[in-house]
Amino acid sequence: MPRIIDSPKQFTIIGENIHATRVLLRNGRRAITMDDGTEAVPYKDESAETHYLTVPDWYKSTQPYDQGQIKHFMIAMRKGISDNPKEQDEGSRYIEYETRRLVEAGAAYIDINVDEISYDTEIQKRAMSWSVETVQRVSPVPPCVDSSLSEIIAAGLAAYNGDAGRPLVNSVAIERLDALDMAMEHNARIKVMATSGTGMPVDDNDRLENVKEIMEHVKPRGVRLEDVFVDAIVFLISVDPQNGNHYFNAVRKIRDAYGPEIHIGGGLSNVSFGLPKRKLINDTFIYLALDAGIDSGIIDPIQTNIESVLKMDTESQPVKLAMDMLLGHDDFCMSFIQAYRDGKL
Repeated sequence: MPRIIDSPKQFTIIGENIHATRVLLRNGRRAITMDDGTEAVPYKDESAETHYLTVPDWYKSTQPYDQGQIKHFMIAMRKGISDNPKEQDEGSRYIEYETRRLVEAGAAYIDINVDEISYDTEIQKRAMSWSVETVQRVSPVPPCVDSSLSEIIAAGLAAYNGDAGRPLVNSVAIERLDALDMAMEHNARIKVMATSGTGMPVDDNDRLENVKEIMEHVKPRGVRLEDVFVDAIVFLISVDPQNGNHYFNAVRKIRDAYGPEIHIGGGLSNVSFGLPKRKLINDTFIYLALDAGIDSGIIDPIQTNIESVLKMDTESQPVKLAMDMLLGHDDFCMSFIQAYRDGKL
């Protein structure tokens, strides 16, 4: 089946940024140290007034801080559910700011994940409820409630008022079918995982069989294919040179099996983790995945512009090197890494 989209408007963007794992570098361009020694992430509100998400003392005792990282959404969420009104306001303003950025960049859903905020499930539930309530105050698009725990998903769905349209549940897996029932109860669309009950898929055939298995539970509930998003599972290209081909072939097979109505995508930026020039790799991967048949993805639309991807110059040397790597012609990404070291990218 040929590429099924020819316009960026046909690609469903699930904006991935409102996620407790997201990192800024302490010495990076988005972080500053103020005159009094306070570390902060500055940002501007709708009236161009500058505000600051400050790094709290509790965070300075964490391992990510020692490693030079600021987990800015984790900080904002923790501030938001604190008992301090000033902290609550600071956390809310930051989440609202980032939500507006995602919407302006074209997100059709705002993915919200709080799993890393704490090991305490009750704190996770509070954080999810607060995050959904905060996002929906400023977002004209619905949330994608994202968690590995069904009870966290339930908290997010319960907090959503429905004003921006039907939410998306991320995700339904064969070992977590109660999330499917929750989605039906809240009239939500669903993202299903191409995983099995025992683990991750090995290749494209595994992915297809896993999707078929979970769809046997989806179809009897009367879910329309257009309300299903398939996560075809993107693995790091640096780990196995065939990880790209396994994904592309799986997309083709899933598309052949279920036709144009079903949505196919997943966490597309996972492919480049640990490598230099991640934007180049991600954009090239999306280009190839579009040719295979995806029409959606969990991406950062501020960094990845689908219109630019569709117009990519596939004859440029950097893109050719990235394509070779993603299509399995560059073992352990050595040629790509050498080209980066040589300044050819």
